[in-house]
Amino acid sequence: MEFLNSILVKPFSDMFAAPDFLIQVLWEGLVAGVLYALIALGFVLIYKSSRIFNFAQGIMVVFAALTLVGLHEKGVPALLAVPMTLGVMFLLAVAIERVVLRPLVNQPDIILFMATIGITLFLVGFGELIFGGENKVMITEQLHIPTGSFEFEPFGGFVSIEQKDVTAVIGAVLLVGGLILFLNRSKMGRAIRALGDDHQAALSVGISLSTIWVLVWFIAGVIALATGIVWGARAGVSFALEVIAFKALPVLMLGGLESVLGAIVGGIAIGVLEKLFEIYWGQPLLGGNTETWFAFVFALIVLLFRPQGLFGERIIERV
Repeated sequence: MEFLNSILVKPFSDMFAAPDFLIQVLWEGLVAGVLYALIALGFVLIYKSSRIFNFAQGIMVVFAALTLVGLHEKGVPALLAVPMTLGVMFLLAVAIERVVLRPLVNQPDIILFMATIGITLFLVGFGELIFGGENKVMITEQLHIPTGSFEFEPFGGFVSIEQKDVTAVIGAVLLVGGLILFLNRSKMGRAIRALGDDHQAALSVGISLSTIWVLVWFIAGVIALATGIVWGARAGVSFALEVIAFKALPVLMLGGLESVLGAIVGGIAIGVLEKLFEIYWGQPLLGGNTETWFAFVFALIVLLFRPQGLFGERIIERV
């Protein structure tokens, strides 16, 4: 009985006993969840248009951030370095389509997946050759990203919110909103959706596979740059940042590989729940460090009851 009380009753009583601290925890979970959702969106876009699970999305985040910082270190003004980095990501998208994907059209999915692992290894080696392997500091001040904090006292307590986190959430909302508008309202966006729904039908009406692939890989590069700037501002820029992309895997398991909405909801859910579990259950009962595995266990439990994820479509095959 005492054990059940420690895992069911006490954490919830602690949670609501200090509502100001709960607000702080929820905010930090929301920020982390938004960033998980951004990374997952890169996976979703590429999978929807090409049925390729892009293992390289994590290193694209690192490569974009390192390119931005590296250009600034070479004397390029920060606000000019951003469009130049986008240009680099576009050239990378073109190179991937021409050199890697085009020769592998109609190959089995596992071959395309292995190709993205090859892209990952290439970008790691190429990035270390150009930028070195040491940790770099994101140029937040030069990009005019505020670094102060908002402080207020709800419920008689104290809550501190970093301005850069607020900027990150607002930027992510604008980016996702623009992406949804692009996919639903623009001609190229509808072409991406058509290609995701039925490859053969889309190709039969004249949709260019190569053009769409370049576009979605470039959009994934834009998302990678936005994510790299925010994560770099929080933890510095290094190749260790690639590990963050693994958190997108349970987000995709939870939300479904083909759902933009699923990536958003799944990312926020994972971010908030893992933070709550870490603070109120992990540290008191398990000694902490539960954030490294909670998302995967939670996604696995969801998959036991809904294998296609919360927003994935159930696939029924007639035999």
